[in-house]
Amino acid sequence: MRRLLGRFYVTGSFWYRFHLWGISVLPRWGVVLFTVFFTTFFFVVLRRIRRAIASNLEAPLGPCGWLTRQRRIFRTMWNFAWCQTERYEQMVTERRVEVTLEGREHFERCLEADDGMVLVTAHIGHWEVGSMTVSSEHMRHVHVVREDEMDPRAQEFVSELLVGRRRERYTVHFSEEPTRLGVTLLAALRRGEVVAVQGDRPRTGTRTQESTLFGRPIELPAGPAVLGRTAGAPLLPIFVFREGRQRARVIARPPIRVSQTQDRQRDLAEAVDRIAAEVEAAIRTDPYQWFCFRELWPKA
Repeated sequence: MRRLLGRFYVTGSFWYRFHLWGISVLPRWGVVLFTVFFTTFFFVVLRRIRRAIASNLEAPLGPCGWLTRQRRIFRTMWNFAWCQTERYEQMVTERRVEVTLEGREHFERCLEADDGMVLVTAHIGHWEVGSMTVSSEHMRHVHVVREDEMDPRAQEFVSELLVGRRRERYTVHFSEEPTRLGVTLLAALRRGEVVAVQGDRPRTGTRTQESTLFGRPIELPAGPAVLGRTAGAPLLPIFVFREGRQRARVIARPPIRVSQTQDRQRDLAEAVDRIAAEVEAAIRTDPYQWFCFRELWPKA
C-alpha cells in the first residue's frame, strides 16, 4: 500500500505539505476545523499507531476497556495534532505560542557557568519550544537532535522546511553516523553551547542503556549521559506541556550531574535511571501529551 500510494500514503509527504498549506491560508476558525479533520482522519487510518498508543498508555494509566482505550487514543492524537498545527503556525504566520517557565532557577544555575548544557526532554507536548526558548531568550546556540521521518520524501520536506526557516543560534541535526554526530555535539558543549536530545526512546543505531519506566524494563538512550559525562556538562531535564490554544508551560527540573568515577558503566547507568525517573514523572503529569507512536512493550 505504501508503494502504491507513494506520497499520498498516510505517512507520506503530501499530508505534511497539505497541513502546512492549510495553516498558511486558513483563518483561526478554519484552523480549528482543519485540526479536527486531521485528528479524525488519522485516528481512523493509523491502525498500527493506535495500537502503539493504547499499549504504551497502559503503563501510566493501567488497563481499560475498549471504549476507554479509544478515548485515550483520540485524546492523544488530538493533542499531537494541535502541537503540530501550532508548530507550523510559528513557522508561517504571525501567531506565536505564549510560554511560561517553571523552574527558572534551574535554567539560570546552568546558564551562569560557561560550560555547555544538555537539555534532556521527551516526546511530550511542545517539546521543541524549550530549546527555542534557550536560543531566543538566553542567547545560547542550541543544537537539536531529531529523528528522521518514516517516509524519505516526508523527511526531505521537513529538512527543507527547517533549513528554509533556519534561526540564528539554532541548528537541527538529523540522523547522522552516531560517532560523527557525537563528536559534533561534544565540540558544541565544549564551546559552551547547548545540546537538546530526547531521553524517552533511542534513535535507530544509537547506544542504549537498560533502565525502567513505570516499573517495566526499557532500553533508553545512553547518549545524553555519555555527553554529560565526557564534557562535564549538566543534564537539565525539561518538559513542555501544551496548556491551551497557543499556550505552553515549560518545566525545568533540577540538573543532573553525571559522576566521573573509574566505573564508567555505573556512572552512565545511574544517570540514565535519574533521567528515566524524570521522564516518568513528566508523563504522569499528562499522559495524553506523550507522543510515543512506537510500541515500547509489545505483547507476545
